[in-house]
Amino acid sequence: MRKPIIGIPADRRLLGSHWFHCVGEKYINAVVQAADGVPVLIPALGERHLREWLASFDGILFTGSPSNVEPRRYLGPQSAPGTWHDPERDATTLPMINGALDAGLPIFGICRGFQEINVALGGTLTQKLQDVPGNLDHREDKEQPLDEQYGPAHEIALVEGGLLHRIAGGRSLRVNSLHSQGVERLAPRLVAEATASDGVIEAFRIDGAKTFALAVQWHPEWKVMENPFSRALFAAFGQAGREHAKRRAR
Repeated sequence: MRKPIIGIPADRRLLGSHWFHCVGEKYINAVVQAADGVPVLIPALGERHLREWLASFDGILFTGSPSNVEPRRYLGPQSAPGTWHDPERDATTLPMINGALDAGLPIFGICRGFQEINVALGGTLTQKLQDVPGNLDHREDKEQPLDEQYGPAHEIALVEGGLLHRIAGGRSLRVNSLHSQGVERLAPRLVAEATASDGVIEAFRIDGAKTFALAVQWHPEWKVMENPFSRALFAAFGQAGREHAKRRAR
């Protein structure tokens, strides 16, 4: 069976005096190593080639990013000065999510990708979880080495009978935490798969999706091959991609 072609939408970033379309290498490596897929980077060009992209891929990985979804996309309040936004990525990923679901493509969202899926399907976001009374501070300490930033930060409870519960074989996990935004209102089609102790939703699946359609708020791509659960997540995504590739080849 041929390997699945996995699309990975890029950020649009100004590096020096020129604009670049960028994807973190850790996501590319996770697709290659743990999902056993062929990564293809998708430039942030809006809907211009959406039909052709959806016809070419066997899955789409919506990655994390330092940028936040623009508040206008979910009718939220204006973001704080200095917040990094990427309107070109929003214009690409938000319609792509709905198109991928309609086309029966496997999708996997991570961090910003988790937030994008919620917004694309009609949910809203809290921009600063740490400012909500009773919430944990879900941000990383950027003064620490990367291994500490991406180290286990808190426990999450897995919903019994959910996809993550079946993959993990248990009711809880310790995960890393490197985000400020989070779900405020969960979109109607989404079903929570995991929560933190403060009630913040850490994972969800898309109800009624034709195939693998899952998103997590933490970063399983980090050193994916060293974490059995993270490896299993990407393997399940890759297997769904292989099944799609087989159908597409008929």
